[in-house]
Amino acid sequence: MLRLLALTDMGAAAQVHRIAFDQAMPWLAGLHTPDQDRWFYRERVFPTCRVWGRFDGDELRGIIAFRDGWIEQLYVLPAAHSRGIGTELLDVAKQDCAQLELWTFQRNARARRFYEARGFILAEETKGERNEEQEPDARYAWTRSSR
Repeated sequence: MLRLLALTDMGAAAQVHRIAFDQAMPWLAGLHTPDQDRWFYRERVFPTCRVWGRFDGDELRGIIAFRDGWIEQLYVLPAAHSRGIGTELLDVAKQDCAQLELWTFQRNARARRFYEARGFILAEETKGERNEEQEPDARYAWTRSSR
């Protein structure tokens, strides 16, 4: 089931983020505590973004948070990879926005392949001087085609 998340889902969303982030980027694992993750989702993500989740039964398997043409967060639990969940979530944002941009880390090759395979084009690479992790990153852009 795919649905818009409520603030009551915040803890589960923060947990999906942490598990998926640490698995995808082990060199950055443990950057924040679970309490910090929950604060971030409660105070920063939910107030500014539309947050959708993909459930299998009662278990949240993936999340996307987006706003005004920006994807802020997209995470899928590692055990649920390659099942179309990320594409389903991305399609929610694509249906809502004519243009989307996002940042991912340059070393996150799996994410880069995922976005490129779904029509995102590399727009910029930086040395990471503007992100908290100081990790080289890449900005991607997508525009809906007018067919």
